[in-house]
Amino acid sequence: MDLITHFLVPYIILAAIGSKNKLAGAFGGISLDFDTIFVTWIGLLSPQLFIFAHRGITHSFVFALVTSTLFLYVLSRKQINGFISSIIKRDISVEFTKTTIALAYFGALIHLFLDFLTTKGIPLFYPLSITRYAAEIYPAVDMIITILAVVTLLVIYLKVNQKYKKVTMAVFMIVLVSFGCIMAYEKSNAISAETLTLNSSYNHLSTYPTQDMFMWDVVKSNSQNSSYIVSKYNTLQNQESNIRTYNTPSIKNGPYISAQNAINTANNLPVVERFKWNSYYALINATYSSGEWKITYYDILNSWTGNNITVTVPT
Repeated sequence: MDLITHFLVPYIILAAIGSKNKLAGAFGGISLDFDTIFVTWIGLLSPQLFIFAHRGITHSFVFALVTSTLFLYVLSRKQINGFISSIIKRDISVEFTKTTIALAYFGALIHLFLDFLTTKGIPLFYPLSITRYAAEIYPAVDMIITILAVVTLLVIYLKVNQKYKKVTMAVFMIVLVSFGCIMAYEKSNAISAETLTLNSSYNHLSTYPTQDMFMWDVVKSNSQNSSYIVSKYNTLQNQESNIRTYNTPSIKNGPYISAQNAINTANNLPVVERFKWNSYYALINATYSSGEWKITYYDILNSWTGNNITVTVPT
């Protein structure tokens, strides 16, 4: 989800129950995404620390508490909130108490829930596990929701009658929840329709949202994860299109055993582990040339982190 939605949802929930500390929850809601500034560079410089990435370490139950608490502490300093307040011409002062720490963590938990509903997933149980969990219902950023979030935040910011603010916040939440329900329903429709096409050759199915809630990316694979069919499925037209087939590993110009040994070596490289963790899928092309294997890992779905990486393994 986008940063503004992460701010608004806990803010609106706390406003609805009459909390005087709704800003603490809202700040907790956006705190986790500041990993793009303070954390991501670590993973970029040290591939073996790939958990230090956007939607990485901060997006776990344990470190969400740490992150939201630190973020609240910084914003509770008079020098900081005073400076920001002077820029935006609004009072954003918050206190650093047990209550506001709890509310900030509440906002962080809302953040985790919203990101869980999107693609790619988050490592909820880190440091116990680096496994990412995702419901794959919303796209990572839904443009319609983002635009509506900007409008809602603008209305909250402006000095207008409170009833207009309440109506705008209610409309935003209704649209957000309604979109989620519709996309969950359409995802179920896509799964039901595409399940009928499974067979002994392709027996596993996954679906992923796009910016069009009625258009879904569909990936079918065999039990060995060596062959994939990727397509688009339109739930309004009940039609599959743009069908592509991939096989992995694809080996050129060298013996299979040598290629497999090179792939096993490449799989343990930090840059490859990072690519796999950031990708939906990591298929392999291996090409032998001049005494070395060029191993290319590529994702069959679009990824914001890049769709391929090539490493060289000498023989």
